[in-house]
Amino acid sequence: MMETSSWIRRMFEAGAALRAEHGADRVCDFSLGNPDVEPPAAFQSALREVVESCIPLKHGYMPNAGYPETRERVAALVSREQGISIDGSHVVMSCGASGGLNSALKAILDPGDEVVATIPCFMEYASYVDNHGGALVLAPSRADFDLDVAALESRIGPRTAAVLINSPNNPTGRIYPRRTLGQLADMLERAGRRTGRTIYLLADEPYRKLAYDEIEVPGIMGLYPHSVVVTSYSKDLSLPGERIGHVAVSPQADDARRLVDGIILATRILGYVNAPALMQRTVAKIQGLSVDVEIYRTKRDLFCSALRSMGYQLTTPQGAFYIFPRAPGGDDLAFVRTLQEELVLVVPGRGFSLPGFFRIAYCVDTAIIERSLEGFRKAAARLGA
Repeated sequence: MMETSSWIRRMFEAGAALRAEHGADRVCDFSLGNPDVEPPAAFQSALREVVESCIPLKHGYMPNAGYPETRERVAALVSREQGISIDGSHVVMSCGASGGLNSALKAILDPGDEVVATIPCFMEYASYVDNHGGALVLAPSRADFDLDVAALESRIGPRTAAVLINSPNNPTGRIYPRRTLGQLADMLERAGRRTGRTIYLLADEPYRKLAYDEIEVPGIMGLYPHSVVVTSYSKDLSLPGERIGHVAVSPQADDARRLVDGIILATRILGYVNAPALMQRTVAKIQGLSVDVEIYRTKRDLFCSALRSMGYQLTTPQGAFYIFPRAPGGDDLAFVRTLQEELVLVVPGRGFSLPGFFRIAYCVDTAIIERSLEGFRKAAARLGA
């Protein structure tokens, strides 16, 4: 696992070495999706209010699922986003989306079970599934990065316990449309009857609020009953280091009560114990709030326009803060190394199980984007774009 560890972190560490050698002001690092936009002022106010208030056992132990009042406020927002009614008993506060996914997978998987995901995807999913005795099975996406429902169906077998989707997607920025998700729901019902077991749909949604051009991010709970939504506040509130998120289980899901109880137990025995207390109290006050999405949209438009003018082939992302162009010359690793010579850091597509592409995380200062363009131009010219 260490040998094949995250390409994202590998490139981030390469950037640290380049900064030490050439100076931080010369290196343009687009490797890590670390939001550069400051959290909203309302977050700062809410946090200050929590810190300064006199609350008994403010830093003490709590129910492993989280504070009841926080869970209720989260449930109210999830109900609006998902189009069905849920209450706080179906919400578990988590240590970010990764903590939520691991707790959900621990509850769902038996040893030897499989989870199906679509390429390209965040490849730490494979480690999360492996953590709990399962195996990640990958299916290709369509040319426009939409879900290929037929390909997903072909990967489902008797050991399939769940399908894992991520929309808006990392690394492509694709938002899966309602029509595709409806087809996915129909397929999962059909596959469940064929295999004789419930197939859960896990939706990893940390970028839900980072959607552009008024494109809808459909809720899955109203489309498929056996749904579990996992998210964090890392991206939409710019709080990745605070490790705060939640898991929401549809009340219509098979064995929903025991599944929630299993996630609560897993939260404890996996060592998370509970989500951070101060962050739970803070995010409860600002449900539905996000950073200004227009800031990221402006950066997206600047970058996409510039890259296209140089000959890069890319699909304009609909959400998140990533661009996933084709690598000039076709070899993503060779291209990434060429870019490094220009002091520009990106992640090769093979880090998302799709060679031939590369990922740019444009959640950086606009000046860094502008400074990098000459490097992108030179690398493209050297490799024949």
